[in-house]
Amino acid sequence: MKSLNHIKILTVAVLVSLMYCTYSQPYYVSTTGNDNNTGTIDNPFATIEKAIGEAEPGETIYVRGGTYQLVTTINISKDGAENAKISLISYPGERAILDFSDQAFGGRGIKLTGDYWHIKGIDITGAGDNGMKIEGGSNNIIEHCAFYRNRDSGMQLDKGAANNKIINCDSYFNADPTDYGDADGFAPKMDVGSGNWFYGCRAWKNCDDGWDGYLRGTDDVTNSAENCWAFENGYLENGTDPGSQANGNGFKMGGSDDKTLKHNFTLKNCLAFSNKAKGFDQNNNKGSMTLYNCTGHANLTANFRISQELAAGKVLIVKNCASFNGSAEIGSFAQQDKNSWLSPFTVTESDFISLDETAAYGPRKADGSLPSINYMHLVAGSDLIDAGVDVGLPYAGALPDLGCFETGLTTFTRDHSLSVNITCYPNPAKNSVSLRFNNVVTGKAKAELYDISGRLIQSYTNNTFISGEREISLDLSDIKPGIYFITLKTGQTTLAVTKIVKQE
Repeated sequence: MKSLNHIKILTVAVLVSLMYCTYSQPYYVSTTGNDNNTGTIDNPFATIEKAIGEAEPGETIYVRGGTYQLVTTINISKDGAENAKISLISYPGERAILDFSDQAFGGRGIKLTGDYWHIKGIDITGAGDNGMKIEGGSNNIIEHCAFYRNRDSGMQLDKGAANNKIINCDSYFNADPTDYGDADGFAPKMDVGSGNWFYGCRAWKNCDDGWDGYLRGTDDVTNSAENCWAFENGYLENGTDPGSQANGNGFKMGGSDDKTLKHNFTLKNCLAFSNKAKGFDQNNNKGSMTLYNCTGHANLTANFRISQELAAGKVLIVKNCASFNGSAEIGSFAQQDKNSWLSPFTVTESDFISLDETAAYGPRKADGSLPSINYMHLVAGSDLIDAGVDVGLPYAGALPDLGCFETGLTTFTRDHSLSVNITCYPNPAKNSVSLRFNNVVTGKAKAELYDISGRLIQSYTNNTFISGEREISLDLSDIKPGIYFITLKTGQTTLAVTKIVKQE
């Protein structure tokens, strides 16, 4: 008996020991820290590199606010895990600025070769080359970061970088002396991989292009941008034109040295204005291109230029797009529907609430989303309202509007850091609808039904587990016919939003 009690005591001791050994707290970095410290909030590290060396999958590094004067590239090569990303985040309520202005020409700010990182709320400026280069790194989330005054593209993705999410980021005033021919805002190019997605990002006054998808070393990759703005590219920060080598396109979707490579690119609800050349540019891309509800305004060469024949089997789809004060040059091979340059539409200044673009440069909202603006929003009574065709994007009226801003559409803030796949069926629905989604979060999920004004109608929490997925059934029998939105939530976090139509 004594021996057994001894074993029990030893077992408890080992378990307690293991518990403390595996427990981890966040790491902290501060401008007043020291790398000989323990990395706690009261004894922070001095360098991000030190914290990266300590962090394991699922752990967080908080970078305290202030300016960090740096000359050496921050290399991130270790991996997180699919359900345990490593997070590098500005401390809540503060903003960390990584200033590489004294770095030698050609050096990067952050070079990310690792997978499964979440980098949020950090400014990168003055780098000798790219502010951030995702070189082969995949399944990363870069959120609410800013890249400015770097000496090449603000952010570049290449070497097979795939499935990265770039959310609510800004890239501006990037320029590469002395030729000023390569500094883009966002550059998923060269030998980039597929599945990279830009959401809610802005690129302005980069000396080359806002987005550049030029390929060299790979072929037939697929990437996309949604709810993104590109404006005044092709100019320096002071507004001067650095020369013809500075292209100045808003969204350059591809191109290659031999004019044969295919970059399949999808743009949804994107806005391009006042760029030195084209707003939406094919270049010589031979891949498929899809443009839904995009708006071009006052781009000097053309608002849209996608006119060259594509490779066999590739398609060009342009629907619900709007163009004002600039041409739309679309090849006869395109699948077009309900674009503003097609009959019966005539676009004039009176179609828009405002043509003053000033607010587009304004600060982001507290959650990192784009500022609310009136620029290029349609005025009540415009014949571009409810004039489109359903392409699967949310809309508020009988049919979608033309252009990137939908009149009367309620917006919901969602957490894009969680990859939630949902299906909603049947849709349109009559008496009931089922929402099925992959089980990526713990705890009970709920579905909330809203009308188009944003008024909550009903909540549903009847989670059912089916073949590794969850399903919530929504009873619509007492709901009036019309257009509604379903938000999928866990706690107060919105994971996804989808639209349904309730029929008689």
